[in-house]
Amino acid sequence: MTTEQTAIVHRIRTLLADEPELREVSMFGGRSIMVNGKMVVSVLKGGNLLVRVNTNQLEEYLERPEATHALMGSGREMAPGWIEVTADALGEGGQLSYWVGAAMDYNRFMAGGKP
Repeated sequence: MTTEQTAIVHRIRTLLADEPELREVSMFGGRSIMVNGKMVVSVLKGGNLLVRVNTNQLEEYLERPEATHALMGSGREMAPGWIEVTADALGEGGQLSYWVGAAMDYNRFMAGGKP
């Protein structure tokens, strides 16, 4: 992992420190954070963040300038609900906690809780 990736992963660990079922795995060319057995976010090689969100709120999320539909390989969009957030938006004082919160809302929803 790059220094930038390591710093972002550390900040995510801090944000999710109270989650009882938290683990990390290598995937998507980066470090993915899993909660309740499901991927929440992945810090990608270039420092961007792959985020899994509720498709009911997808358009709202995509209105944000730092967010785009996530791509798989050469220009093919991933399934709805996968967003890529630019590394520039994740710096200290940036949007990291917002995006981790959005992903956790979806994670709790999928686990049968309230978003």
